[in-house]
This record gives sequence, structure tokens and C-alpha cells, in this order.
Amino acid sequence: MDAKSPVEKMEYKAEMKQLLQLIIHSLYTHPEVFLRELISNASDALNKARYRELTDDTILDKGKDLEIKIAVDPKEMTFSIQDNGIGMTHEDLTENIGTVARSGTLEFLKKMKEEGKNVGDLIGQFGVGFYSVFMVSDEVTIETRHADKDSQGYRWVSTGEGNYTIEAIDRNERGTRISFKLKETAKDFAEDYHVKQVIKKYSNFADFPIFVGNDKINTVEALWRKNENEIKDEERNAFYKFITNDFEDPLGSLHLSVESAGAEFKALLFIPKKAPFELIRTHQHKTIQLYTKKIMIMDDCKELLPEYLQFIRGVVDTSDLPLNVSREVVQNSPVMTKIKSALTTKVLQWLQRMANKDSAEYLGFYKSFGPIFKMGINTDFVNRDKLIDLLRFENSLQSAGEMTSLKDYVGRMRENQKEIYYLAGESRQQAEGNPNLEYFKKHGLEVLFLVEPVDIFIVPSIGEYDKKPLKAIDKDDIELENADKKDEDALSKSLIVFLKETLKDQVEDVKVSKRLVDSAVTLVSGTKGMDRQMERMMKIMGQDVGQSKRIMEVNIDHPIIQNLSRRYLANPADEFVKKCVVQLYESAQLMDGELTSKTDYVKRMIQIMEEATK
Repeated sequence: MDAKSPVEKMEYKAEMKQLLQLIIHSLYTHPEVFLRELISNASDALNKARYRELTDDTILDKGKDLEIKIAVDPKEMTFSIQDNGIGMTHEDLTENIGTVARSGTLEFLKKMKEEGKNVGDLIGQFGVGFYSVFMVSDEVTIETRHADKDSQGYRWVSTGEGNYTIEAIDRNERGTRISFKLKETAKDFAEDYHVKQVIKKYSNFADFPIFVGNDKINTVEALWRKNENEIKDEERNAFYKFITNDFEDPLGSLHLSVESAGAEFKALLFIPKKAPFELIRTHQHKTIQLYTKKIMIMDDCKELLPEYLQFIRGVVDTSDLPLNVSREVVQNSPVMTKIKSALTTKVLQWLQRMANKDSAEYLGFYKSFGPIFKMGINTDFVNRDKLIDLLRFENSLQSAGEMTSLKDYVGRMRENQKEIYYLAGESRQQAEGNPNLEYFKKHGLEVLFLVEPVDIFIVPSIGEYDKKPLKAIDKDDIELENADKKDEDALSKSLIVFLKETLKDQVEDVKVSKRLVDSAVTLVSGTKGMDRQMERMMKIMGQDVGQSKRIMEVNIDHPIIQNLSRRYLANPADEFVKKCVVQLYESAQLMDGELTSKTDYVKRMIQIMEEATK
């Protein structure tokens, strides 16, 4: 140090002592953020030096490798970070470091108190990132020299308690070195392994090499900043695995560079091949990392996409947000709202291109994430039509595993077909065995199978597609073109009356069926009744919806019905006929998964078999 140079003791401007306490104790939730802030500042200084070198041959240390160096000592509990960037002048130290809040500090504090807002929500406007260092240290030293050839070196020291000192020093190289002794509560930052972990988490994609000792830490490139055509598949897959810890390559990726009013950002997004266990079990898992100028500010930013797209992984980088942004600021930021809207549109366009170009790849996505993705139908009304076009269903005309869109279904409809038919079931196998499907099989009419629990919540809400109503085939009011006419004779009419009387406490009504071909009976919902699958889902969710009565339809041409009709006409008091009627009803319940007493059902079946085999 130059012995002739006096040590200047200076007071912070404005209400810095009060403000610093707020910064240190309220601004950051996690102390590790101080390292992110210091690296970001160093990176900015290096960028300024790089630009200056392009036009100024007199700059100090021209041509030296631009880098950030960090050193720690676990014994002495010390930490230092230095860069060979643009450095600082005496004015920089007093105006930028010494001031923090250039104006309006008192008004800010009053407003914060009056509105009852958390300081972390508003303080980002004052640019106070450097002062996060006082979360981990009681005294900080800055040694710096500006890049001008004739510049002077300076040492700045402060405890963050309202004043600081500046003195001139001998320093040959340009740049800045920040050093301090760590508090006991922050001793982990004296261990190089911990520092390396934090750097990889927050600053892995900084513009310049970061060294801890002799080890270079940031070894993965910020691919989202590169031209898409310059990136190899192997690089893209390695990047995906780095940010997600997934062992498999992604199913697909989307590279974005959006520059529109109020929403400028770059992004590299991925769809995993398989849904993570956490997503399947709880619908919760990490989504997109949010960066500003290649420094991560949020590891799991769920505000970037609607809930139904939160299987997407990747990175979004925008320069329109400050580093010290809180979750609350993100949630209420107009910038984030515009980014979310633009990002959602781009992702849906990406999925539509995937569906058009490679149906196998799209079905891979759909089978993994369809149950989550479909929820957007009832939540995102802006993009509802786009989402409906992206829906896929198994159906009665295609083999198991094949799926169709509503658009393709409509393209295959019969000339006189007025409705899009669907049938809900717990599985494809159950749906295919449903008696209500028999008429549609016989006449080659396509029926969509709703076999995911979420389907029954979304498909009825769609209402119609391409002006064609969506209709459940197990509803009483289904219109059946060219249905076989059932001629009721006296025997059948008598039995129908008997069935109504026998089952009056169990069913809403008994009718002659036009939809049955091979089965004797089936159960359908009344026009105003709740879908059976919906009722089942509501019960699973703990909703007390009661047990709605069904309408039982009877195939009067079936041999069993014909035989029962004759037997009933011969002896209306025949208990065997009554047992068979109840057994037919409960068989239909069994097919629908609604039979409550299997013991009684089996017991009655044994009795019927015993009597039939006498």
C-alpha cells in the first residue's frame, strides 16, 4: 500500500445502515445465493473488459485469458473470488458499491411498511446483489484496479454497519478481488466441494471459466445460447442429462429464441421419454430452470408453464428479470406472464408438429404424459381448441395400442352418422366386453374408448367437435340408425312388467333394447343420470354422490329371455324365474364393476345351477 495515501472513512449515503440490515436478513432465503451474486458481478465485469478490448489497444492486461478464480481455506475459514475484468475506480466504489440505493430509499421503506410487503418482493429495483455477502461474513475487503492504463488501485473495506473505508494501494493487474472471513454459520463455504456444488447449481453456464483452486467447474456449455444448427444430438442429449439427472435421452427437444414486445427470451426444452416417479405419484416434480444472463435464479420455476405442461424440462433465459428476484415477484411479474403465454403457444405448436410428422413419437409422449396433458382441456380455455386437436383415444376399429384423433374419427364417420360415440371403462378389455358395444360392432360404427380416469372428466365437457356431438353409448337417449326392430309379443310384454316389479327398488326402469345383439341384458344411464365412470371417480375422490339407479335394457330375442317369458307365463309365481331375473340384473352390475355383494351373487348362481341340473 502507498504509505502516503490516507485511509478515507466514509458514511453510506441515504439510510444505508437500516437498508443493509433489511438486505442481509430479509432479501435472500438461502445464503448460498451470495456466491451466485458475486460470480454474476464478476462475469459482468469480464464482459465489459472483453468489449473494451475490441476497440482499445491501450487497455491494461490486453489479451489475457478472461476468467474467475475462487480460493477457500477451511482452516482459516477464508473465501476469495477474483476476476480480471474491467475493475473499479474510486468513483465506482463510492457511487456503485457505497451507495446501493441512489434515491428514494426513505420512500421505499415507508411504502414497504405502509403496504405490509416483504422487502424481498420490492428491493430488487435497487441492485443490491453484492451486499448478500454480509449474510456469510462480518467484514468484506475489495481490492480493485480499473482497466485504464493510468488507473490507481484501491482497497475498500466494510462491515456493513453504516460506513466503509477506501485507500489507494499498489496493484499491478486490472480486475477485482473480494475476500472475507466466513461466519461460523457459513463454514461450509470454506470447503471446495461445497463451493463447487453451488457453482454447478447456479452458475454452471456463466460466460467465463470459473476455477476453484486448479479445477475448472463450469464445463457444460449454455446450449440455448447457440444456434440450433450448430448443436449435435450428442451435445443436446448430454445437456439434458446434466440438468435433469435422467439416465435416458429425451423423447424430443425444442430450441427457442423469442424476441417480441415484453417477452424476450431463449429456451431449450425437453420432453422426457418416461414420466418421473414423482410426477406419476404426486404430480409434483422439478420443471424448468429460470436463468437471467446465464445465471440461474430459480431451479424449479413452475410459473413458466401451465400445470398441464409441467412434464416439460429445460432452461429459459431472459434478461428482463433481476438476479435477486423472489418467488412472489415471479408470480406477479408482467414479464413472466408474457413469457408463459409465448412459451405455452410454442410448446403446443411443437406437439402439433410432432403429431403431424411422427405419430409414433407423439404417441410415445401421449402414453407417458397424456393423463396430465389432458387436464388442460378444462383449465386452459385460451388454447382449448388446440388441446382438443391433440387428444388421442383407443377405439373399437383399431388394434390395442393404436390411437386416433377426433379429426381422424370425423373423417371416417358414416354418411348418415350424426354423433361421435364413446364408451368409458376401466380398461380396453372391459370396454370391449361391454354389452352396449354390440350394436356398434355389428354395424361397424367406431366407438372411442375412454380408459384413463381423467377422460371421463374432460370428454363430456367438450360437448361437440366439428359440429358433431360427443355421445356416450351407454346412455338411454342414444340414437341408433337402422336398429333392428324388436317385436314385443305377449310373452315378452308380460315378462317386462314382471321385471319392473321385481327390480323396482334397484332400477329406474326396464325397457326393450335396440342395442343388444348377443347379451341378454345391459344397464344404461338415464338421460339426466351421471355417467357410471364419473360416479365411480367422484366416489374415489371422496365425494358422496350416492348410488344412482340405472335403466335395464332387455334383449327380447335372447334365448334366456324367451325361456323365462314362457316359464313366467306358465307360472307367474315361479320363484326360479324371480331368482333368474335378479341374477341377470346383478350379472349386468358385475360387468359394469358395480356389484356390491359377490357372495350373494355366487350363492344364488349355485342354487340356479342346482335346479337347472335336476
